[in-house]
Amino acid sequence: MSSLRVLASGTRLSHEIEIKRSRFIASIARTDTPEEAREFINSVKDAHPQARHNCSAWMIAEEGHSPSQHSSDDGEPSGTAGTPMLDVLKRNELWNVTVVVTRYFGGILLGAGGLVRAYSSATSEALARAPFARLEALAVVETELAPVDAGRIEGELRRLGGHVLDTQWGSSVLLTVAMTPEQLEIAENLLATLSSGQYVFRPLGQRYIEIAE
Repeated sequence: MSSLRVLASGTRLSHEIEIKRSRFIASIARTDTPEEAREFINSVKDAHPQARHNCSAWMIAEEGHSPSQHSSDDGEPSGTAGTPMLDVLKRNELWNVTVVVTRYFGGILLGAGGLVRAYSSATSEALARAPFARLEALAVVETELAPVDAGRIEGELRRLGGHVLDTQWGSSVLLTVAMTPEQLEIAENLLATLSSGQYVFRPLGQRYIEIAE
């Protein structure tokens, strides 16, 4: 996948709704691996030991691994909780996210349709309060510059839309930048022009870079 819609890094939040005296608390988090997702689910369960249900869903696209997804009804009737929650994530085309909806039963049965609506609504309302970003698969390159040229060249690369990942200053300046292939082609010509062929980019491969949505 060249581009993924994700929760912004570090996002953790919760949102509560009440339906017929049952409390539904949706907790969501940015999780980049299934291990992080399971840790988050367990942390929510630990925080709500008296809750009857802690239903969960995740969508994970881990770099170097096949995408994975998960849903759990955690004791609710089959298909009434985890699957509707997962469907909300899919409709939002959202990856690297885990949601847990904790239910405190209020004494009134909601029926299958009511449960589906409740778990979907809790998930949707929590996501509506979350910040989003995109993970873009960009080409990462580095170049070694004389200090006298580094500031000017870095500024030009930023103006092209390049994402400067690292700048190491010493007797020379090592600049690491991420760009789309189209930006890189323009940047290579620009670098050659600005330095009369003195500087070149060294490829470092491809990496997912987070860009605010």
